[in-house]
Amino acid sequence: MNPSPLSLHHLYVFAGVAAAGGVRRATETLHRASSAIARSVAALEGTLGVELFERKGRGMLLTRAGELVLLRLQQIDATLRDVREEAVRLRSRHGGTVASLESLYNERRLEVATLLADAHHMPSVAGVLGVSQSAVSQAVARLEEILGQPLFLRTARGMIPTDVGARWVPRFERVLAELRHITADVAALRGVLEGVVTVGALPLGRTQLLPAAIARLHARHPRLRFRSLESPYEELTAGLLSGRIDLILGALRQDAAQGLSTEPLFEDRIALIASATHPLASRKRLTLRDLEPYPWVLSRSGSPLREALDGFFTRHGGPLPEPLVETGDLALLRGLLLRGEMITALSAHQLQYEFDQSSLTELNLPMPGMRRVIGMTTRAGARLSPGADALLAELRACGTAWHRDGAGGTASQ
Repeated sequence: MNPSPLSLHHLYVFAGVAAAGGVRRATETLHRASSAIARSVAALEGTLGVELFERKGRGMLLTRAGELVLLRLQQIDATLRDVREEAVRLRSRHGGTVASLESLYNERRLEVATLLADAHHMPSVAGVLGVSQSAVSQAVARLEEILGQPLFLRTARGMIPTDVGARWVPRFERVLAELRHITADVAALRGVLEGVVTVGALPLGRTQLLPAAIARLHARHPRLRFRSLESPYEELTAGLLSGRIDLILGALRQDAAQGLSTEPLFEDRIALIASATHPLASRKRLTLRDLEPYPWVLSRSGSPLREALDGFFTRHGGPLPEPLVETGDLALLRGLLLRGEMITALSAHQLQYEFDQSSLTELNLPMPGMRRVIGMTTRAGARLSPGADALLAELRACGTAWHRDGAGGTASQ
């Protein structure tokens, strides 16, 4: 996570001016001198390189850029307000007060909390942010004072979030994500897509679909950058809900977590795959019994593909495959298939390059019903960055072309 160049404090003042319709009118609600308010707005406009207001005799009207900034700010405000309201409820049980909502509008404190929740080590956070360890400690203490709750516990494993800290840190991350998107929103008004799009890429998506979409998008928008994360699905969904990840690409889960939205792209067929030199490679009309002498390399137990495979063998009266190796690492799987007599169940598209080189082959044992829906998962109600929206559109186009030119035909065989 890169520290944001934008100031939440300046954005808070900007929102007050937008609501009041002018600097002088905002002095009463913001409790600041008009000169201080004007400086905050000017600093924000200077950072973004664009005017956020039209200055007219009857007041200050939002420009198109100002409207976009305000939309992001409304998301930020709603998230921080939820945190504060929960803090008020918790504090009311024991007496005491919680500081104002404005006190939470400090990006450095939120950055410290999110980094510390990940690193568990104050010196590491200080190094990332380029500040002293004392400054990190003071930022955490001030945030805990504002909310009236301890956010971290000192343990042998480092600084670990408390229960409320574990609930609030993902919301802080979401605020910081919205903050980063503001600069990209304003740049998009000039026809420039910039910033970083972070994709949680599951195996099938990162083999062909994502590379094709990124290549096509980069040709039109060279300033856009991409980051791919290959963590387990549960970690990716947590990142999605916190705003650290923009989208997940791969096989859709039927039991998607609450707060997530899925969009199917196409249906993909699962096949039995082995080396082209495998003893079963030239055999026709294989049965499940023919597979029994050979070792398996499969996805981990509990994964959707593994559960579907076990269900297939159960329905057809065969013993469940006992994997010699369980892995989600495609490179390891590929190496094992090419160096021995192992078998896997996977989409042929994930090993398309090996099929093109005739080093791997599909065994002749049809597996009816073994299909997966491939698509995109986003956070429900999220307002993505322009770059992420553009990548979604490119993935839809690539998915449609893939379905029409190959994947769809393969899936229906």
